[in-house]
Amino acid sequence: MTSTSSPVRVQATDAVDQPEPSAALDTLYRAFESELLVPLWTEIGDLMPAHPDSSALPHLWRWRNLLPMAAQAGELVPVGRGGERRAIALANPGLGGRPFATPTLWAAIQFLKPGEDAPVHRHTQNAFRFVVEGEGVWTVVNGDPVAMRRGDFLPQAGWNWHGHHNLSDRPMAWIDGLDIPFQHHIGSTFFEFGPDETDSTEAPASSRSERLWGHPGLRPLTHLRPTPATPLLAYRWEHTDRALSDQLALEADGHRATVEPGHAAVRYTNPATGGDVLPTVRTEFHRLAPDTGTRARREAGSSVFQVFEGTGEVTVGDTSWAVARGDLFVVPSWQPFSASTEHGLDLFRFSDAPVFEMLHLDRSVA
Repeated sequence: MTSTSSPVRVQATDAVDQPEPSAALDTLYRAFESELLVPLWTEIGDLMPAHPDSSALPHLWRWRNLLPMAAQAGELVPVGRGGERRAIALANPGLGGRPFATPTLWAAIQFLKPGEDAPVHRHTQNAFRFVVEGEGVWTVVNGDPVAMRRGDFLPQAGWNWHGHHNLSDRPMAWIDGLDIPFQHHIGSTFFEFGPDETDSTEAPASSRSERLWGHPGLRPLTHLRPTPATPLLAYRWEHTDRALSDQLALEADGHRATVEPGHAAVRYTNPATGGDVLPTVRTEFHRLAPDTGTRARREAGSSVFQVFEGTGEVTVGDTSWAVARGDLFVVPSWQPFSASTEHGLDLFRFSDAPVFEMLHLDRSVA
């Protein structure tokens, strides 16, 4: 391979801490190119910055814009094989047009019309659904039908068969979160089609997973071994709402229950281990009481937030937005984040924190 055909380019510069340009140095650099070698001394500033410098940018997507476009896609785009899912991904403006919300996280709005099936498939990517609007769709995971309603969080561990069916007379939209960018980058992805038809039997009030695992503090003796992802397929809104309300009520009574004044928060956890629901994704729900503001906080790792209810102002880095129900926004790695509200604000959050913690790369400051 000659240097002219090599993808490697090494340039001599007059920068501080760089070797003095010369004909001999230029000859050495052309040799590096021909052998596909890159000297660290020309790249260290980009490869080893003083702090995380993510290519992802803070960005906000307005629900009032997303939902009508998803509905239009429902009229124009089939949901069957090929398209597989009528999912519209958020593309961070700093990631070159790729359908990635952050370098590790995928977020999309999925839309299903009345009577439609999203075909069964499985993939190694870990996934979840979070419902902001409506009800009437159910998802089936390895034959277990699970109803989807507003405020419900429905995790989907990798390599499990799943499909969706809308039994109602109305369309329904929700957000999907997956670790697609992470698995794509490390080359770990597998995908497989399942049956073309999704069982259209109506979902029961409680799925089998909820009947077995959905009892607080109680674990079935038939399932004592830890599982890498949660076996509970639905975390219902009424439980999340009650937990957050109780934290704020306890705070009002003078007890330590919130992460900071007026800021209640819960983490969805795996009942088999107490850890995160998915190996690569952390999910939380945050509630700010009226007239509350949070401290600015930086974390190594990225997050996506969706406003579930209320209004407020969020600041990511140097950018601030007024947000309302359904809006989604990205917090890139090490960008300071804070939020405030006059009337109250509910925020669903997912992040890549488990990956950073497993690799002992997690860091935060407030």
